[in-house]
Amino acid sequence: MRLSDYQRQMIVQSVKSCFGPKARVKLFGSRTDDRRRGGDIDLLITTDIQDVNDIVRAEMRCQVQLQQALGEQKIDMLIDYPNRGHYPAIFRIAEQSGIAL
Repeated sequence: MRLSDYQRQMIVQSVKSCFGPKARVKLFGSRTDDRRRGGDIDLLITTDIQDVNDIVRAEMRCQVQLQQALGEQKIDMLIDYPNRGHYPAIFRIAEQSGIAL
């Protein structure tokens, strides 16, 4: 995994701060492969928040917190929440290949 201990800690802290203490986060994509270089930070966040507007606000807050903590980084977030109506294939890939932080 190509994240420092500090980066992992900041990601988990920000996700729980914005999405709630029960939120879970997985890293997936190129940053899980130690042999690769560069790449954005791809996160799958699972929350119990149900209101879509609250989820959008939480995602925006989390992005801001992570940019402040980690500096300019491209961070992509997939948000899984109760009663989500549509699951693109990327959710299955992220869930199966992701590494829990």
